[in-house]
Amino acid sequence: MAHNPHIKDSISARGGAEKGAASADFSVEKNDQAQSAGQTQGAGRVQGKPTVRKVASSWGARLGALVFWLVVWQIAAVVINQDIVLTSPIQTIQTLFSLAQLREFWVSIGLSLLRIFAGGALAFTAGSLLAFLSFKYKLIKILFEPLISTIKSIPVASFVILLLIWVRTPYLSISISFLMALPIIYIAVLEGLLSTDQQLIEMADVYQIHGWQRIKAIYLSQLMPSLKTATSLAMGFCWKSGIAAEVIGLPAFSIGEHLYNAKVYLDTPALFAWTLVVIVMSALGEKIVMRLVSWAAARLEKSCS
Repeated sequence: MAHNPHIKDSISARGGAEKGAASADFSVEKNDQAQSAGQTQGAGRVQGKPTVRKVASSWGARLGALVFWLVVWQIAAVVINQDIVLTSPIQTIQTLFSLAQLREFWVSIGLSLLRIFAGGALAFTAGSLLAFLSFKYKLIKILFEPLISTIKSIPVASFVILLLIWVRTPYLSISISFLMALPIIYIAVLEGLLSTDQQLIEMADVYQIHGWQRIKAIYLSQLMPSLKTATSLAMGFCWKSGIAAEVIGLPAFSIGEHLYNAKVYLDTPALFAWTLVVIVMSALGEKIVMRLVSWAAARLEKSCS
């Protein structure tokens, strides 16, 4: 990042100012930088703003790709002609509509969503807090590095079997989702903190900006890009590991239980229908979480301006 001559002049001219005035100057200069960057980015967005035709073309391409693979799936099902091996997309949709008329269908989806989101929320909170502590205290970083590396290396199935001894079945998917997402959030937050712009930290030291104001104005704003990517990745892991834990642990009223029963009774249409539910719920859940993260980032940017 290039040195800003205005920042240097301000630091030398106001270095001996009182703490309150210095904090205000720091905020003004930071806002000027943000506004300048925002104007540049805004100009770029205006120049490259997607037209309605481009958006429609993009959605048309996606829809075309989806239709292509559905046709391939249908042709493969017709050629094989064995529902127990490969059911057709039409039969899968019919089975899904039949399942949707049952109360147990919606209860199972709701409880699985609740468990997996609970595990993801715990991982986000614990991973962020642990990363801040590791950034602040080197001893904590040294102590937790082997644990995080171990969690990353152990397969999901091994964790599930081990936790079946310690954790009650209804809480198994929560624990597995938590463990799978924790390293992702921890590493993303810690690396983001370690790569924070040193010039901003030096300015905060000069102007004696400490505590929550320092965290909000410098660290959180620098963390948001990597945190968004990590959150999206972590949610995908939460869903895959959480459903796998339900298939093994078989908690009552869960998507995993229905997947297992479909496999046992060789009900391939139901197996495909529940798999489609997992795909849709995973995509919707990720969209919701990313909207929440973007909303939080916008509120943070507004509070810092």
